[in-house]
Amino acid sequence: MTTPDKQARDQAHMRELQVGLPARRAAAELLDAVLQKKQALDDILGRSLEKGAMFNLPTRDRALTRAIVGASLRRKGQIDVVLNRFLDRGLPEKSAMLYPILLSAAAQLIFLNTPPHAAIDLAVTLAQYDPKAKRYDKLVNAVLRRVAKEGEAIAAGLDAPRVNTPDWLWTRWVSYLGEARARAIAAAQLIEPPLDLTVKSDAALWAERLQGRVLPTGSVRLMPKGRIESLPGFDEGAWWVQDVAASLPARLLGDVKGKRVADLCAAPGGKTAQLALAGAEVTAVDLSKTRLGILRENLDRLGLQAELVLGDATTFTADRPFDAVLLDAPCSSTGTIRRHPDIPYTKSAKDIETLGALQARLLDHAATLLKPGGVLVYSTCSLEPEEGEAQIAAAMVRNGALRLDPVKPEELAGQAEWIEPSGCLRTFPFELKLDSPEWSGMDGFFAARLVPAG
Repeated sequence: MTTPDKQARDQAHMRELQVGLPARRAAAELLDAVLQKKQALDDILGRSLEKGAMFNLPTRDRALTRAIVGASLRRKGQIDVVLNRFLDRGLPEKSAMLYPILLSAAAQLIFLNTPPHAAIDLAVTLAQYDPKAKRYDKLVNAVLRRVAKEGEAIAAGLDAPRVNTPDWLWTRWVSYLGEARARAIAAAQLIEPPLDLTVKSDAALWAERLQGRVLPTGSVRLMPKGRIESLPGFDEGAWWVQDVAASLPARLLGDVKGKRVADLCAAPGGKTAQLALAGAEVTAVDLSKTRLGILRENLDRLGLQAELVLGDATTFTADRPFDAVLLDAPCSSTGTIRRHPDIPYTKSAKDIETLGALQARLLDHAATLLKPGGVLVYSTCSLEPEEGEAQIAAAMVRNGALRLDPVKPEELAGQAEWIEPSGCLRTFPFELKLDSPEWSGMDGFFAARLVPAG
């Protein structure tokens, strides 16, 4: 016999499932797109928000979806160890959404403090909705109940920096940076990063208004809270989002006021905005119509001007040469994993090789756009030497008319530790240590300045 109390509890449980299910479904779908289809998280997030699973989600559920996906990717190595401990026969083949459902639910149980009944029941329901995973609903229930009881202890006993770094990246980093640096990079990437802003003026004022702090370079750092568009200063164009490391390459061009500057591979436009704010006459070139549209929207909001050119930076030509060229080349982006935890699972060593060939073509063409005495700055958000130091060395061999102009500490607000012995800029995710890990860190960036030899 059903009592009124039990009936009320059942109804409340059903409401909880109905409220929580869309966010979990969206998280599982995003993880499937990243891990199975190798799609970039930023791209699929945009599509999901515009017309996909996240379109009708309230703000709180959108934040939950992002948190689940972020934890699932940052801690995938630990979660996989836990799941494999309880999957006696391994993951069934052709089980469709079974793995992303298990991965996302385990992330909630181990790292997001989600109540076990909610995470488990919602995961079982998700499996039941999937044509190929529904026959494993009892497996989902059994595995996740064990994860709820034992998963946190198992995960805590693992070497988190190592186990959450795929072998292909760990091997590379240890080979050319040593294990201590590789471990420091991997540890920094486990922490969700703060938000860095480049402000148009009065950094101290905006740090106070946004409850942030001013970094040595003048960027403002704050803890993310809600939608960026809702923060004070967004609508009036007082600032733009830009990691402190990403703000450094444009500085290496020196005083650009009144000078013609080409910004190649420019979108989404943080560096274009820097150059325009500094008084440069900027020509921003990008191959993507969509990304160039975003750049235009950003400039309009900021009240800044630049000439936008839709085109291939390897063949772009202008009616007259430029005083300076900034080339922020497409790369593997391994320096930005703390902000983009999908990168270890959507990129590979083969991508680094392919992108290296493109970077060389871009560098060679960029040099042809300079007037005599001009300055070329090349940068990537990569930790890989093939996309940094090796590119510059090879470019100078191919073009004997160029030489490396070493970066000086005063160009980087006195941060001499960001300058390699060669004179190139090189930052790591574990640098810029502040008073807590949550406030610390920066993207991994490389930049070099080339000027005429002789």
